[in-house]
Amino acid sequence: MSASRPQLVGIALAAVLLSVASALVGYWMARSPGDSGKSPPAAVAGGRQPLYWYDPMKPEQHFDKPGKSPYMDMPLVPRYADEGGDTGVEGVEAKGVKAEGVKIDPTVAQNLGIRFARVERGALPQTLDAVGTVGFNQRDIAIIQARTNGFVTRVYARAPGDVITRDAPIVDLLVPEWAGAQTEFLALLKSSDRELIGAARQRLVLSGMPPELIAHVESAREPRTTVTIRSPIAGMIDTLEAREGMTVSAGATLAKINGLATVWIEAAIPEAQGALVGLGRRVEFGVAAYPGQHFSGRVVGVLPQVNADTHTVRVRIELSNPGGRLRPGMLAQVRLEHGAQSPVLYVASEAVIRTGSRAVVIVAGEHSQFIPTQVQTGAEADGKTVIVKGLTEGQTVVASGQFLIDSEASLKGVLARLADGNSSGHDTEADRSRSQP
Repeated sequence: MSASRPQLVGIALAAVLLSVASALVGYWMARSPGDSGKSPPAAVAGGRQPLYWYDPMKPEQHFDKPGKSPYMDMPLVPRYADEGGDTGVEGVEAKGVKAEGVKIDPTVAQNLGIRFARVERGALPQTLDAVGTVGFNQRDIAIIQARTNGFVTRVYARAPGDVITRDAPIVDLLVPEWAGAQTEFLALLKSSDRELIGAARQRLVLSGMPPELIAHVESAREPRTTVTIRSPIAGMIDTLEAREGMTVSAGATLAKINGLATVWIEAAIPEAQGALVGLGRRVEFGVAAYPGQHFSGRVVGVLPQVNADTHTVRVRIELSNPGGRLRPGMLAQVRLEHGAQSPVLYVASEAVIRTGSRAVVIVAGEHSQFIPTQVQTGAEADGKTVIVKGLTEGQTVVASGQFLIDSEASLKGVLARLADGNSSGHDTEADRSRSQP
């Protein structure tokens, strides 16, 4: 049985009403409670178009669309091209905007403790301060050896570390083989044959007998087979190998003496300041043992090898040591001063960030912008670094807080673009992938 026409019209009208009601319910449920009375998220007040959206807790992550942050349960914040840094620290570069650096709100900069310095031009006095150590003069060393085979009959009261004078006795050495040669020499002295006497005297010399002992035998007219070995210089006994009763052979080392008439100071100079040190230059220094007193020495050596760990050059300074006041092992504060050089461009050394392959300075620009700038540096002196290229006189640079800027503003990305030479003003591939949610 077929339905009547009025019934069909009623069914159709009911279906339309049901569809409209469903659409209204869906629209009402899709709207969040906080959206009431507000413009759509994509709408832009005042005709401004957002560059991107970001999470204030993670500003380096950019999003193309509004919505809730995947990190925090909070809505994303739009970023506009003409904003002056109200969100704290933000990278200036965005899609279609040329990278100039980073922008930091002045309040945030103050909280970070950022300090500034000026790029100045003037005569930079070259003063070099370094720490050195007093040591023995390695050119003033005496090695005492036995000239012939023999026996140690006596060791004088000596020990390593003792300070002795010149000609101080060390050991007595008995040489049996000298007896026959001396007897022959004394017999020839009774003859008038000068040629034979000279040959016998030469034999004694070649056997290792000291000239003074030969003269004593000739004057006393009696053999002497025991010789006292003495120190040829004044200084400190470094090693003493002789012991009473021991047998020694020709060339055996009996003792080693370090002279104390002069001493060395070895100072570690930063390689960047190595050019300030030259042979023969006078150096002033002081030691903690004698406060208020100043000593003067002369540079006698600049070692050619640079320490790979500390990047310093070893410099040797020699000076006289009357009375042995300077003792090896003392610390010395070395100061080397040069006259002021011609005017140069310089900046505080703490403002220079050295990455290993380049030097970067954070320049404070207009509108709270901070621009990383690659520079070429010169010599360093008195806490200042000479700028050869990259800056101009009068610019303001960041002297403290550069690494806080790096941490807060993701400056590593800006520095990376600086290293890559990307000055086109367009986003790099990493930036484009970073903007994806």
